Amino acid sequence: MSSLLIACIVFAGYIVAYHTYGKFLAQKIFKVDPEATCPSETLRDNIDFVPTNKHVLFGHHFTSIAGLGPIVGPAIAIIWGWVPAVLWVFFGSIFMGAVHDFGSMIVSIRGKGRSIGDLASGIINSRVRTLFLLIIFFELLIVIAVFALIIAILFSMYPVAVIPVWLEIPIAIFLGYLVYKRGKSHVTLGIVAVLIMYVTVVIGAFVPLEIPAILGLNSLAVWIVILLIYAFIASTLPVQTLLQPRDYINSHQLIVAMVLLSLGVLVSHPQVVAPALDIAPEGAPPILPFIFVVIACGAISGFHSLVSSGTSSKQCDSEKSTRFIGYGGMLMEGALSTLVIIAVAAGIGLGLKTEGELLTGVSAFNHHYSNWTAASGLGAKLAAFVTGSANMIEAIGIPPKITIAIMGVFLVSFAATSLDSATRIQRYVVSELATAWNLKLFTTKRNATLVAVITAFILAFSNGSGEGALTLWPLFGTVNQLLAGLALLVITIYLAKRKVKVRYTVFPMIFMVCMTGWAMLVNLRNFYGDTNWLLLVIGLAVFALEIWMIAESVIVVRKVKRGK
Repeated sequence: MSSLLIACIVFAGYIVAYHTYGKFLAQKIFKVDPEATCPSETLRDNIDFVPTNKHVLFGHHFTSIAGLGPIVGPAIAIIWGWVPAVLWVFFGSIFMGAVHDFGSMIVSIRGKGRSIGDLASGIINSRVRTLFLLIIFFELLIVIAVFALIIAILFSMYPVAVIPVWLEIPIAIFLGYLVYKRGKSHVTLGIVAVLIMYVTVVIGAFVPLEIPAILGLNSLAVWIVILLIYAFIASTLPVQTLLQPRDYINSHQLIVAMVLLSLGVLVSHPQVVAPALDIAPEGAPPILPFIFVVIACGAISGFHSLVSSGTSSKQCDSEKSTRFIGYGGMLMEGALSTLVIIAVAAGIGLGLKTEGELLTGVSAFNHHYSNWTAASGLGAKLAAFVTGSANMIEAIGIPPKITIAIMGVFLVSFAATSLDSATRIQRYVVSELATAWNLKLFTTKRNATLVAVITAFILAFSNGSGEGALTLWPLFGTVNQLLAGLALLVITIYLAKRKVKVRYTVFPMIFMVCMTGWAMLVNLRNFYGDTNWLLLVIGLAVFALEIWMIAESVIVVRKVKRGK
């Protein structure tokens, strides 16, 4: 199968979907009002609520929802075959993920910029709000601790990325100063900032930097401490100081990376060497329901609802911009996931260096994806993507050393965006819970952020090494996808109360709740069989909270149907 043909079909499909289904949802279902005043104006504080140009906000939104999700998920799910991976990414993003992100953003904007969890109190009831916020807090706790660990691992894997990633901070701050304080053009300065960024990438390629052990902590643990301190500072700064300009630069990085990958596909034209379908790879869980959990970002992810209703809704300048940012951002992520699938399904076949041997074609793919254990580690997933991408990009004449640096910086930059966006959103969640429980001490910006960072620190170092979050990681996939189903549930009830057709959100909601509930039950059975009582108890608690929330929602829906 031609990788170029796959890319062309998928990309063309996304363009058509944006101008048809996306337009239909905006006009007929969510009834976007260009004249409505957004909370970025009515609640403007120049810290969290800041009216923002839609192209700048798209950069923040996309880099926040993406992270490493659209890379890691497809890079492991390809073990079941490239056909189910492409189909889920294509149809999932159009009819589920983009609807979920778009709907979360619209509902939040019309709810004064409150998070999807907090909004549940007015849409359903206050008990559901508490249940939803607790599930969100648990997910973000894992995200913050794990992403700090992932970035630390990436710095160890790609020391060429250290200098460019940290130099991006002063570049972004200066960009934000020139745009917001001096009124300069974000387009021109954005291009200049990206060019400077790539100069630092070249420097990093020739000057890799590794951090030593300090005070008895190994380099991995030292990086985690530094990153959590950074997350505290970054998530309390006004969004226009660092968050927006850095993500604007990162969005350009994404465009450059996707252009390079697309050109690589066009020039190298690699043939797909992965199997079209492999129902039972060695050691792998069943393809159903787990493909819908493993591939989250790129198809649909609950974390996206937290970004849409947590940071993006507070910065949106007009309801008219929501389709471009919410629906379009999800389709862009689907396009990235498609390129990742091509890189690991076809690009890796152009050459995989092993000890004393260069493998090509099917042999290269089979070597990397011989079984589930070989393909499931973080290093294995990222190595498959970087190898396949480098093979394709080298075909257009970029030296391998520079290619590796570009991809390393790309990976770390996206992971860092997700880290401090998650920390900022967790601050909102802590503040919302504290308000509901009348704990005024934790409603302030700094105190709420301290809770977010300290709890993540405790989880990260619960085993003494900084890798404590991996203990809870097996729960993350199902919790994240259950969150997507619950967000769609809130959006559905919002539409039902306004007498709008709910079929466009209710079917995705039922699908996600059923599939991920099924996956959770399988996991709980495995936890019991392995006598992993910690994961079993936490998993049962999350599952119980979900069932309780759904039961409360069903009661509300029945009242709505009766006209009460």
